[in-house]
Amino acid sequence: MNNKRILLANPRGFCAGVDRAISIVERALAQFGAPIYVRHEVVHNKFVVDNLRKKGAVFIENLDDVPPQSTLIYSAHGVSKAVQQEAIARGFRIFDATCPLVTKVHKEVSRLDEQGYQIIMIGHKGHPEVEGTMGQLAPDTMLLVERVEDVAGLVVKNEEKLAHVSQTTLSVDETSDIIAALQQRFPLIKSPHKEDICYATTNRQDAVKKLAVSCDVVVVVGSPNSSNSNRLREVAALLNVDAYMVDNADCLQPHWFEGKQQVGITAGASAPEVLVDEVVQKIVSWGYATVTENSGVEESIMFVLPKELRGSS
Repeated sequence: MNNKRILLANPRGFCAGVDRAISIVERALAQFGAPIYVRHEVVHNKFVVDNLRKKGAVFIENLDDVPPQSTLIYSAHGVSKAVQQEAIARGFRIFDATCPLVTKVHKEVSRLDEQGYQIIMIGHKGHPEVEGTMGQLAPDTMLLVERVEDVAGLVVKNEEKLAHVSQTTLSVDETSDIIAALQQRFPLIKSPHKEDICYATTNRQDAVKKLAVSCDVVVVVGSPNSSNSNRLREVAALLNVDAYMVDNADCLQPHWFEGKQQVGITAGASAPEVLVDEVVQKIVSWGYATVTENSGVEESIMFVLPKELRGSS
């Protein structure tokens, strides 16, 4: 009897913010025609970006690469105030595909700054979301913390007027350790009213923990530059399960599954279900008989599109 089986995490894959960002690019292409320029990869997934590129999206990092009178879209990760001001000055038609949950952090940063707080951001240096959030204020205004160890070296202006915010795609557990270290060193530090880690990140990390408990190996479908996909792999690995991240089915290695009875599969918030299906099919072809989907949180959140793009196909 074949006891080899595959368990699918639930929820997995696309979140509402990713859905919205992709829809904005697709509808802008339909309404205004190619090319449409996008500041940074709209979401961090190679398959999605390549598909949009074929349809006429042009992904750029520098606004110098955008011709006059063009349509420009900001990626789901958000952009700095400087980028916004430059784009307006150049007269582009602009659509903002920033995830509303990232925008919420931007507004919190501006509000805290107006109240005289110095802000510490928990996040990964160089990630576009971190650059966009820290870029809501003047350069060198905010402090960045990547690890618990960084807390000890912080030099602040006033310990009584400190606040912290977080990158939305971090590991919930890792962030809580950093926040605990900040609170221990700065007892008066102000925390957000609601956790900055987005609902989709939290739900997918909870789902992968549930998966890891009953699996011998976990495969995360996601691109190497996807923060939330990397965190999913780390969450599984921390539970002492072999965990791998793959961009697509071609990246799978047969030796990962030698002697493994239960394979868990999940996908980052920017990874489409078609890639999960291909990964499942390949692993099934290697002798795994049944595919079962775990129960999990049902996600019903939807984010509205810019009014100019509603109703177009």
